[in-house]
Amino acid sequence: MQDSKRLAKPANGLNGEINVPGDKSISHRAIMFGSIAEGETKVHNFLMGDDCLSTISCFRKLGVQIDVSDDEIIVHGKGWDGLEEPVDILDTGNSGTTTRLIMGLLAGRPFHSVLIGDESIARRPMKRVADPLKQLGTKIDGRAGGDYTPLSIRGGDLQGIRYELPVASAQVKSAILLAGIQAEGVTEVIEPERTRDHTERMILQFGGEVSRDGQSIKVTGGQAFKGCTVDVPGDISSAAFFMVAAAIVPGSRVRLKQVGLNETRTGILSVMNKMGASIEVIPSNDDKGEPVGDLVVETSSLHGIEIGGDIIPTLIDEIPIIALLATQAEGTTVIKNAEELKVKETNRIDAIVEELKKLGADIEATDDGMIIRGKTDLHGGEVHSWGDHRIGMTLAIASLITTSDVVLQNHEAINISYPQFFEHIDQLIART
Repeated sequence: MQDSKRLAKPANGLNGEINVPGDKSISHRAIMFGSIAEGETKVHNFLMGDDCLSTISCFRKLGVQIDVSDDEIIVHGKGWDGLEEPVDILDTGNSGTTTRLIMGLLAGRPFHSVLIGDESIARRPMKRVADPLKQLGTKIDGRAGGDYTPLSIRGGDLQGIRYELPVASAQVKSAILLAGIQAEGVTEVIEPERTRDHTERMILQFGGEVSRDGQSIKVTGGQAFKGCTVDVPGDISSAAFFMVAAAIVPGSRVRLKQVGLNETRTGILSVMNKMGASIEVIPSNDDKGEPVGDLVVETSSLHGIEIGGDIIPTLIDEIPIIALLATQAEGTTVIKNAEELKVKETNRIDAIVEELKKLGADIEATDDGMIIRGKTDLHGGEVHSWGDHRIGMTLAIASLITTSDVVLQNHEAINISYPQFFEHIDQLIART
């Protein structure tokens, strides 16, 4: 039986300041690049969530010494040739980022590896990564011709390719680039829309070369990297839950400190501003690889808008919490071009629509998104995270404005990206 958690709304608003956990995407990549770099890499503000710990576990099995302490992670890199053939299966847990990016890293290594994940990963499509990696020259097999885990990868000599992404995906792009920097010649990836660019930034930070021209990204093979220090900013995808909470809970003012403000990730800021949210952005002066700053959000009067097109890749992980935000906006909000939500940890379109309906939301699913009609008073009830951290956190934030208590089933899924989530809610409530 899955554990449940009873949630009750605060008597007053949310007030105070918090540091959200380190960015999940950057934490993953810091371990990966540190592992293939020469020398020591120090990672500060690493996200100690289940997904990122899966990445550490996999690279330890590949022969990399990784020291973990409360203050920092130290990766003792030995370069590309320091990676060793694993004697055990590489278990990526619930992490799609770990699975897809490590496929690109292993594509050029002259040994055999087997990847497996949990039940959620077993349902997520890997053919979108396997196909271009096969074109580069690696051998990949698995269920349904390499579309699903477990996956067998036999890396080897790779030749650069030109590849047009059929769907905008930072994970697929990153896997191809990681293979391309091991291949002979130039590898070019063409994006339909611009996606988060953490991999490109990290290539540069570790001393490599990458170029962008419009929607085209190119890398040249044979690159080596040098260890460095990575300061991981706060995760804007995690911050989004408290941004929305502050905007919809009456009497709130919340400051979120040192949040990553990479322009390929700030779609949530654009959407909230267009909906009328009161948000102040205070940039930091000590930009180290990724732009950062504080965000101050207050209770706001909101209105519905249409969300779609090239902004979707910049907020794909925030759409569940945006759906909740839209229930508290006057008028109709339409979210479209978000088909990618169907192949996340869950089908997030179906999941968030079904669960918010249980709380009284006027929301319906479409083929590529959803329609939300507001403003709607939400009531309590029993809801389920579907084992998806972002669905779980969205429902927990919803409980802050419901007329009666919410019981959240399988709340432990939130530990995947935000182990201190409920502690931070209590902290903001306690300061009122």
